[in-house]
Amino acid sequence: MGKYSRLGAFLQNSRNNTEVLSFRQIESIIGSVLPNSALVHREWWSNEINPNTKHIQCREWVNIGWKVDNVILGDKVTFLKR
Repeated sequence: MGKYSRLGAFLQNSRNNTEVLSFRQIESIIGSVLPNSALVHREWWSNEINPNTKHIQCREWVNIGWKVDNVILGDKVTFLKR
């Protein structure tokens, strides 16, 4: 189980088509602080489908049919069910 598996599980169990989560909520879900790069680099929240991506966190939402729609750095992320 990876560090971001809990985020994937949260989204997978959501009955909503959209989830807007604050960075603090995400940290609570994953049980850890987000890395600095997540706070300041929009690319960290990419929706990469390449299985060899170094952005391993995106696999958690992409592989279950979600995508990041919007990011307000240091504040919140909007996830959409595809």
